[in-house]
Amino acid sequence: MHAHHHQAGHSHHDHAHQAGHGRAFVIGIVLNLGFVIIEAVYGFLADSMALLSDAGHNLSDVLGLAIAWGAALLTKRSPTERFTYGLRSSSILAALFNALLLLVAVGGIVWESISRLMNPAPVAAFTVMIVAGIGIIVNGFTAFLFMRGSHQDLNIRGAFLHMVADAAVSLGVVLAGAAILWTEATWIDPVLSLVIAGVIVWSTWDLLRQSLTLSLHGVPQGIGVAEVRRFLAELPGVARVHHLHIWAMSTTETALTVHLAMPGGHPGDRFLADVQRELQEHFGIGHATIQIEIHASGGSLHGPECPPRPHAHDDEGHAHEGHPHGEQGSPLRP
Repeated sequence: MHAHHHQAGHSHHDHAHQAGHGRAFVIGIVLNLGFVIIEAVYGFLADSMALLSDAGHNLSDVLGLAIAWGAALLTKRSPTERFTYGLRSSSILAALFNALLLLVAVGGIVWESISRLMNPAPVAAFTVMIVAGIGIIVNGFTAFLFMRGSHQDLNIRGAFLHMVADAAVSLGVVLAGAAILWTEATWIDPVLSLVIAGVIVWSTWDLLRQSLTLSLHGVPQGIGVAEVRRFLAELPGVARVHHLHIWAMSTTETALTVHLAMPGGHPGDRFLADVQRELQEHFGIGHATIQIEIHASGGSLHGPECPPRPHAHDDEGHAHEGHPHGEQGSPLRP
């Protein structure tokens, strides 16, 4: 027996966050695109590798913001017969692309910085400091716009990290300009660019790891499969838990499918609604599908509606979206 429950308003604050960030994306893209033009012009005039590297990094961020914004819009598309979950997973792809884009930008910075170390050139340090100071304001303000949603949405976090990294680069460029004015050592400019590149890689690695995991249908960070299995196994009447799968539908929504063997008989819709509600409350799993199998403990792995499949394993299964809408107050424990 399969249980499919649906509940309106399933994503809690997630859709509100996405709607609220539309303006942040527009402001961030416009501000950063304008700053890229200013920074590139003055970087060329001042002959500053740090400033030109920052301009290139900012340009990648403009593209990254555009991709993240597009993904946020795509997640709102309604399901179709071809894409029955809609296009929610586009936010995962955007987060992955943003992480890769950051690393590509770092590669460019490292290449040019090493070249500048081998061929030192004079730097207009004062001009560098002024332009980079503007960059701190622009990038810091844009990062602030995305701060609220950076903990709930990996896609928004990617945009946030882009802006924080840019603000850090701009700060480093200001410090480089001050050091060059003080010491007249032009090697400081490319060396500091290399240090900044290392900081960007360090801050981007977790974003890359998480987005790659989600794109491969891995379990989202913060959810323990063993804890979820234990919760389900301890439910009254459950003799066995198998075919448990947990994966991300998007950067804000998590899905689960599971088979529960309950020899005592089907527990009813209220039980299923309560289980799904607690999965949402305790584990952040908002799309749960639960199949009830009525058979003796240790018997067939599948009920009459789920025929055996070749090479089936004890913890594999399939998926569908589900939400509770039953009564909220009933306990699951006896």
